[in-house]
Amino acid sequence: MRRIGLVLGAGGVAGQAYHAGVLSALADGGWDARGAEVLVGTSAGSITAALLRAGVAPSALASGSYRTLRGDGRSAPAEAAEMAAAAAPALAAAGGARASLGGQLSRLVPAGRTSPGGIVTMVRRIAGDAWSDRPTWICAVRRRDGRRVVFGREGAPRVPQSLAVAASCAIPGYFTPVTIGDETYVDGGAHSPTNLDLLAGQGLDALVVLSPMSVSRGGLGRRLDLPARLLFRATLAREVLGARRAGTPVLSLQPTSDDLEAMGLNAMDPRRWAGTVRAAQASTRRRLEDPAVRRLLTG
Repeated sequence: MRRIGLVLGAGGVAGQAYHAGVLSALADGGWDARGAEVLVGTSAGSITAALLRAGVAPSALASGSYRTLRGDGRSAPAEAAEMAAAAAPALAAAGGARASLGGQLSRLVPAGRTSPGGIVTMVRRIAGDAWSDRPTWICAVRRRDGRRVVFGREGAPRVPQSLAVAASCAIPGYFTPVTIGDETYVDGGAHSPTNLDLLAGQGLDALVVLSPMSVSRGGLGRRLDLPARLLFRATLAREVLGARRAGTPVLSLQPTSDDLEAMGLNAMDPRRWAGTVRAAQASTRRRLEDPAVRRLLTG
């Protein structure tokens, strides 16, 4: 069996919908993300990572049917509007430095007023607080010094999984920072929208990265958020290059023009959930028509 690492980037409600659409299409094409050797989740991606490790099928992510695992009967898109997170464009990552520019800037943003407690409740209800036996790395930024902390990885503070996810989703200036021990943490997207660099040189057969905040070559239309997306695209390109130089093939999936039209400009708008899922499914199916992509996933 191929040892494939999966990287799930930041992106708010739109990012979660993009993850769901891409992952469901990949599952239909023969690769189920639940079998990933290692998962790296950042912000909204940390929620998706926790759900996958809890056994939630990509098809259930896409349809929202995983809501049946909850006791409150609320729909997935409505709940996602309160709990998913996107790193603010002003906190763009600077690259592979241990304390990125975005991480340093996050220290200067006033603490938000919205509690991330809903994230803790949802993750705890579905996935529990125990970590999977399979590697699951959740990225956050320590507010004191702007450095990235990777929960779930050896050497990181040992915390309940739900609290790590909340820390990863704590958008600077919107959510209140998450306190763990004597430290406070904010959104891991302040360091990098994907944190793909963590898997460079890990001896994996391939890496799959979903980057909802950047843009594919086919998505370079006239949009108000294009400058930020191009910046995130450049950050991802540097991280992909580092992984490939370390000997690991990388499949990067970024929104196309159709995906971006479905996602809109407000990453926290739950009304665009279904359309974004459908668009991401379609664009991913087109990528899977490439035999090289299929070989990377299935050998």
